Amino acid sequence: MKKTALFGSVTALALAATGAMAAEGDTLKEVKARGVLNCGVNTGLVGFAAPDANGNWTGFDVAFCKAVAAAVLGDATKVKYVPTTGQTRFTALSSGEIDLLARNSTWTFQRDTDLKLDFIGVNYYDGQGFMVRKDLGVSSAKELDGATICIQTGTTTELNLADYFKANNMTYQPVNIDSNAEGEQQYMAAACDAYTTDASGLAATRAAFADPENHIILPEIISKEPLGPAVRHGDNNWGDIARWTLYALLAAEEYGVTSANIDELAKSSQNPEVQRLLGSSDDLGKMLGLDAEWAKRAIKAQGNYGEIFAATIGEQTPIGLARGLNAQWTQGGLMYAMPFR
Repeated sequence: MKKTALFGSVTALALAATGAMAAEGDTLKEVKARGVLNCGVNTGLVGFAAPDANGNWTGFDVAFCKAVAAAVLGDATKVKYVPTTGQTRFTALSSGEIDLLARNSTWTFQRDTDLKLDFIGVNYYDGQGFMVRKDLGVSSAKELDGATICIQTGTTTELNLADYFKANNMTYQPVNIDSNAEGEQQYMAAACDAYTTDASGLAATRAAFADPENHIILPEIISKEPLGPAVRHGDNNWGDIARWTLYALLAAEEYGVTSANIDELAKSSQNPEVQRLLGSSDDLGKMLGLDAEWAKRAIKAQGNYGEIFAATIGEQTPIGLARGLNAQWTQGGLMYAMPFR
């Protein structure tokens, strides 16, 4: 009886260990065998990740999923989009349900160490803000003392909000929500005076309103929120693939490589960095377990970083975001790619 119980316990532990090893295993091999990239995205945030009426996903984060799929599988359409909330996103990644998380998530110390995530870079520099109805008569976050505020649980915004109000000797009543969709619903139903999240998320949410002109985003930015894609800790090669795919999109913008001229530049560019980026000279792909044109495909999928930004969340879109800190380093921003050499 004791032997049976002991054997059962050992078996259970072995199975658990096997599951953990699978979660930290060769993700590239698993994705290739499956033929589809499982990419965790927002449940629905216009401009970043949202499905249309036909179930086709588009957005800034979706474009990165497509770029990785193009690099690894040779086809940007080979993506299964897995909607995740602020509370489920990291569990979905650590459990192996998704291969990559591309869901406006802030890179923090605790997430990087305690949750065993590897953020592969910053793809959007953001900060937490507040949105209110214009008829509330508020023009500053410092006028929100005693307000009810809609806030997503499981996010950095909870601590930021508490810190900001404490520092300014103010009080507030939180209205907890699980998703942006719920937050929008509660805010529009006047269940809260203000909605707080990343400023880019507020702009995207407001753009979807029937009356966006009746809602204002207050001027205060109360935190720094470096957003970026993440992978599981322990699979360094997969992390390198995701990281250098992001750098490929950034380098392409820096060197003037676009979805329109990429084929021509692959043949004619005299820039050694461009030649290496597009696989025209050194075969950098083999160091990642990919072919020479992996980056070329990633760029062709949705364009370079600047093209993606402009098409999904830029100033000519309903979201209307300026590049700001997300401009190239050569234009006074913080975005740059590591050298391809």
